[in-house]
Amino acid sequence: MAARNTARKRAFQILFEADQRGADVLTVLADWIRHSRSDTRQPPVSEYTMELVEGYAKKATRIDELISQYAVGWTLDRMPVVDRNIVRIGAYELVWVDGTPDAVVLDEAVSLAKEFSTDESPAFINGLLGRFKDLKPSLRRDEA
Repeated sequence: MAARNTARKRAFQILFEADQRGADVLTVLADWIRHSRSDTRQPPVSEYTMELVEGYAKKATRIDELISQYAVGWTLDRMPVVDRNIVRIGAYELVWVDGTPDAVVLDEAVSLAKEFSTDESPAFINGLLGRFKDLKPSLRRDEA
């Protein structure tokens, strides 16, 4: 499972970079892939990282709508950039990726928050993604 952990971390880093640069996430993903192929010092971009980033890109508008709707006390643009992008990856994987237990997705998102964000962020991210977990059946049904 360490490979999936690394894939999630890289997907988060790609989304974070795109957000900071104001760039398209797929462009940043392509940059990471190109750099990893041309520079042996760069870590490879796994298939699962690509799946997470590409999946997020397809659902970005919906995911940001959900975050805006359910993030109590935070607008999307005022939310810390780290937290916003951890939630984006977590929301995509939680709602639209089958095969990963919900508890694993939440735990991995909380771990990223502990590593990269503030002391308050793990609880915030856990609560928001927990809400998405509870709403998952209706969120998926709404898209059908």
